[in-house]
Amino acid sequence: MIKWEQDYNIGITTIDEQHKKLFEIANRIYDLLKNQLITDKYDQIVEIMAELKDYTIYHFKTEEEYMKSIGYKRFLSQKAAHNEFIEKMQNIDFTQIDNDQNEYLMGILDFVCDWLVQHIIRADKLIGK
Repeated sequence: MIKWEQDYNIGITTIDEQHKKLFEIANRIYDLLKNQLITDKYDQIVEIMAELKDYTIYHFKTEEEYMKSIGYKRFLSQKAAHNEFIEKMQNIDFTQIDNDQNEYLMGILDFVCDWLVQHIIRADKLIGK
């Protein structure tokens, strides 16, 4: 679904590796979505979404600590974007997942992939400069 491209590298190894891990989690969501052998994906969806949320929080903390350590001038806008993403993840309605698993999961996946790519290209790339 979402492939890592060299253009996504920001030049900070730790952050680049963490971004790759977020891509890997997103791809596991996609693989689950496309798996037609599993009819009830609810428990796996909840598990992967919890992993995504937890890893994202960990990643944002690492990224924010790095930005503070270099006196990054756009720190507050980055922090605000990170907080909005976390809030979106915390507001996932698991009852909707249970009602129409594939459709809801695809909506989450679209959001995560689009946000991740756009955030890396438009915001995180500026950190490495």
